[in-house]
Formats: sequence, structure tokens, C-alpha cells
Amino acid sequence: MRHVIALDVGGTGMKAALVGADGALLYEARRATGRERGPDAIVETILDFAADLRAHGIAHFGESAVAAGVAVPGIVDAERGMALYAANLGWRDVPLRDLLGARLGGVPVALGHDVRTGGLAEGRIGAGKGSDRFFFVPLGTGIAGAIGIDGAIEAGAHGYAGEIGHVVVRPDGPVCGCGQTGCMEALASAAAVTRAWAAASGDPEADAADCAKAVASGDPRAAAVWADAVDALAAGLVTALTLLDPRRLIIGGGLAEAGETLFTPLRAAVEERVTFQKLPEIVPAALGDTAGCLGAGLLAWDLLSTEVSA
Repeated sequence: MRHVIALDVGGTGMKAALVGADGALLYEARRATGRERGPDAIVETILDFAADLRAHGIAHFGESAVAAGVAVPGIVDAERGMALYAANLGWRDVPLRDLLGARLGGVPVALGHDVRTGGLAEGRIGAGKGSDRFFFVPLGTGIAGAIGIDGAIEAGAHGYAGEIGHVVVRPDGPVCGCGQTGCMEALASAAAVTRAWAAASGDPEADAADCAKAVASGDPRAAAVWADAVDALAAGLVTALTLLDPRRLIIGGGLAEAGETLFTPLRAAVEERVTFQKLPEIVPAALGDTAGCLGAGLLAWDLLSTEVSA
């Protein structure tokens, strides 16, 4: 049975699958990234995981994978197959496509940015299905975005398109990891809400999920923290609407798990801010933490289609 290998590499764990031509998940597995052992060990762990997936395909489906797709965090040069920079993995200029291709017997390998790869899956088979223009924004430790156009993701001229988290929404705000002050990521990411709620609650172990629960239970301190984050998020998203005019705005990541505790005030805050812009549907992501892996499978099949047509 023809299939591809799909790998989604995160800071602490990896999700993987063997994906059939019809998009069916034939096999799924997870493995720790092994970040504590250093960047070179992470690469070796990925290569070993991919080789094990190839062996599983041969043993259970009678043939080797015909291609592989891998989604990684940080800065990616998809054309050259290079993971240029990933702070949480300690990577600089890792030729991941060539390394994986060699380990997998020379099959073609597609490399993608984790958020854009997740956006590809959400656009084709998730919350964006049927929409010709969408913007996917996962709210996690950081904030990035994926611009969807007619079933494809726009990466930009240099592979940096969609970095909505680094739009400045409060020039006098906190310093962001990128070096600017007042970025949306520094105010509205799950990490930002965690920091603000830990300070407001006096509990250093409290996180964004705890804040959402406290909001739902009526805690006024949590409500203030949450409202501040939603306001910053809405400001950044309206900038995106002004530039991109998407038909659907898809919100994912850890903060989206708060459900209507997030979406009700967020829709209201965005609607309040728009003037001439057309208000898109604002919907939760549908694929959860499997989006990156599913998108990696789509990248692999797309790569094969491109090679055939060429």
C-alpha cells in the first residue's frame, strides 16, 4: 500500500504517522525529541524515528514509504531543505532534507515550518476546508500564522510570511523575544497569559489554562488578565484582516482550548475594532495537535505530485 512518512517535530516531543494516498492515517506514533541531549542528538533521534517508521511500513504494508514530509519549528528554508534556526532545539543550518533522504533510502523529502504546515492541514481538511482565503493563528508559547490561498500556504519571498505575533500592538508594552517592545506575542500568547496570571494570582505554578478556568468561575483578577490579552490579540488580528482580507480566521493552540471563554470576547473585540474591513468567520481549529503531522503528510504527497507533473 502506497504511503508517506509524516513527522511533526516539537520542542519536547515528535508526532508521526504513515499516511495513505487518500489521507488515511495508517499508523501513528509519538516519541520524545530528546532535547536535553543537545541539538545533534535531536537530529539523530529524528533520523532514527523516520527509519523506524520506514521499517514499520515495509513490515506491515509491504513496501517502503514513497516520500516523507517533516514540520519543524523556527526558521525554515523549504526550497533548500534547511532548518536555519530553531532556538528551542539549538539548531542552526541543519540540512534536514538531505539527512532524512539519505536515511530513508533516497526518497524525496519535503520540509516545512510547523505553523504553516499545520495551517495547510487546517485549510484542506480542517476548519478552513472549503474556504478560498483563510488565516490560521495558533496561540501557544509563541504566536505565528499561516496565510491560506486556494488550498496552499503563502510562505513569502524569504519564508517569513505570517509572523503575526511580531506585529507591535502596544509600543510601550513588554519586551518581546524578537527584540521589539509591545509585540502581540509578548501580550497575548499562552506564555504571556501564564506570566501575567502567575503574577496576578501570586501562584508561580499557575498557567494560562488555570487563568481560563478562573475566568469561567468569575475571578475578577483572572478576568482582567484575560481581557488584556484578548484586547492585544484583537488589535493584532485586525491588522491581519486589513492586510489579508481572509474569509475565515482560524484560531488554534493552547489558548483556543478555552472555547467560548476565548471566542466570545475575541469575536466581540475584533468586531468592535473593524471599520471598513469585512469581518471574517472566527472559528476554532479542528485538528488540535495533529495538524502539523497531517500537514507534513500533505507536503509529502504534494511533493510527489509536483515531481510527476514536472
